Amino acid sequence: MIERILLVEDDESIAVVIKTALEAEGLTVDHCETIECRDRMLADHDYGALLTDVMLKDGDGIESLGQVRADHPDLPLIILSAQNTLDTAVRATDTGAFEYFPKPFDLDELVRAVRQAIEARTPSEKEKETDAGGLPLVGRSQAMQGVYRMITRVLHNDLTVLVLGESGTGKELVAEAIHQLGSRSKGPFIAVNTAAIPSELIESELFGHEKGAFTGAVARSIGKFEQANGGTLFLDEIGDMPLEAQTRLLRALQSGRIRRVGGQDEIAIDVRIIAATHRDLRPLIAEGRFREDLYYRLNVVPIQMPALRERSDDIGALARHFLALAADEGLPRHVLAGDAVSLLERQPWRGNVRELRNFIYRMALLAREDVIDRTVVATFLDEQPDMPQVDCDVDFSAALDAWLAESVPADGTLYHSALAAFEKPLFEHALAETGGNQLKAAQLLGINRNTLRKRLGELAIDPERFTQRA
Repeated sequence: MIERILLVEDDESIAVVIKTALEAEGLTVDHCETIECRDRMLADHDYGALLTDVMLKDGDGIESLGQVRADHPDLPLIILSAQNTLDTAVRATDTGAFEYFPKPFDLDELVRAVRQAIEARTPSEKEKETDAGGLPLVGRSQAMQGVYRMITRVLHNDLTVLVLGESGTGKELVAEAIHQLGSRSKGPFIAVNTAAIPSELIESELFGHEKGAFTGAVARSIGKFEQANGGTLFLDEIGDMPLEAQTRLLRALQSGRIRRVGGQDEIAIDVRIIAATHRDLRPLIAEGRFREDLYYRLNVVPIQMPALRERSDDIGALARHFLALAADEGLPRHVLAGDAVSLLERQPWRGNVRELRNFIYRMALLAREDVIDRTVVATFLDEQPDMPQVDCDVDFSAALDAWLAESVPADGTLYHSALAAFEKPLFEHALAETGGNQLKAAQLLGINRNTLRKRLGELAIDPERFTQRA
């Protein structure tokens, strides 16, 4: 095990910190500030690992690694960068880097990675050309750096990924990035929203059906699994999938084979699965609404997408990105002023990136000024409908206290009893507001229609009595 490290870093203060930390671990550290010095040191010494910054005094630290890779194929690379974009993370990974650290980084994590790299001395992966244009994710915030690092770790394998996050955070964009930049990029990318498909049709949508399998099946239909063969299948809103379909999905994931509805033959499929949900699946498991074994099958590599409020530093870049996209789509071209960005950053954006995008597109269409400044943004913000502000914590706490004072659930049933007590009037309100229309009630509640129908039965709510009121 070679415990001599080459550090290439042109920021003297950062170099001193890293060198001191590594030497405290008993490692020998040689320091360079240029590519020319790096190449000379590599020719004269054998190193256990190479740590390098990206932007150096005499060039791009990543672009110049091609010859290093050719001359030292087993040398672990650890790349440091202040250029904290998905493009940089992908370029770092495509060099076969053992690890990538955006600045500022956790020093203990860096030291740990150096130790692991020395011990591993694994061969690098083959360099892969990547089109930096058209990358689906935008943002350099610290919150997004963790997302980028997780993406780069799954590009060159077929591990199942579960993307978590609130609605509108860009979970499908993560799936697109993994597919577009990964080893399956030449195959199809098929996305399906499992919450938007009626329960009686979801198995046919996923697995296909044979002619005559059911009424209306006038011809054979190829399902999403077969359509995605050789590529990636993205299952959005997996938490709303009916239990029966969950069982067949689990069987397909375990066996790598499917059977069309009404068919006899099993069909081998070669797809990478990426699933996403805005729900916490663990309570659904406890309630018997999501299979625990399917959860563990899907939750191999979880990636948590941050809410926009957790990455407000990215709002300016996102807004300019959306203005450029709007112009490419034929809307008037505008420039976003700096004072406008500061106002956008202070908005709550409860709908996350999706809400910001829609707002920017609306301004791109309707704003008369070429430069969108703070005044223009304020005008459009004033035109948005006000969202009612309710102190939910106080209201619900008072209601819960009142319910507990009158109800004494048996041990072990408090959670489900309280949930049913609050859920029933909520569903009844939604049905009353929509005249008993279950589809509209589900949309009002923000849940799947099949989920609503199932819960109405479990809570003994008759939707017909609300139809009579309408």
